[in-house]
Amino acid sequence: MTIKSDRWIERMAKEHGLIEPFESQQVRETTGGKAISFGLSSYGYDVRCAPDFKVFTNIHTAMVDPKAFDERSFVDMSGDICVIPPNSFALAHTIEYFRIPRNVLTICLGKSTYARCGIIVNVTPLEPEWEGHVTLEFSNTTPLPAKIYANEGVAQMIFIESDEDCKVSYGDRQGKYQGQTGVTLPRS
Repeated sequence: MTIKSDRWIERMAKEHGLIEPFESQQVRETTGGKAISFGLSSYGYDVRCAPDFKVFTNIHTAMVDPKAFDERSFVDMSGDICVIPPNSFALAHTIEYFRIPRNVLTICLGKSTYARCGIIVNVTPLEPEWEGHVTLEFSNTTPLPAKIYANEGVAQMIFIESDEDCKVSYGDRQGKYQGQTGVTLPRS
């Protein structure tokens, strides 16, 4: 197994649609000024957060149940900034759409800028032959409100290539999150 470099990521993005849209360099400024960086890095790709959010709320005193999730547990928001209440979380999705090759596993790690503010980004691995927009979970571990910035970097994807194809891929077993777009809630 090998961790893939910027050259491999760029080639796969251009030739096989690994990441769309693809930014071939680290972007640190946008038309609005300084930005939390996104785009291609040495051994990964920093993804951006789309401006669609689902912020957790307990106004309906619903039970959190992964097998029967109550959509009323979220308030939908759109915009360049999302404020997450203290000790709460929000869901969002990447701007980028991914197509993972059959011999690659992709791991996501939060960016240090957010981690140093007590904001944890959680994403499960992107399995071989999975494709879609990645649903992001932002946990605000602080006792204060926290901001998430849309259209800027939030997490880094690291691509690990195996020396052989897997026996059964996510695509083969028609995983329930295959081809997801937008923020995708738990499915049973």
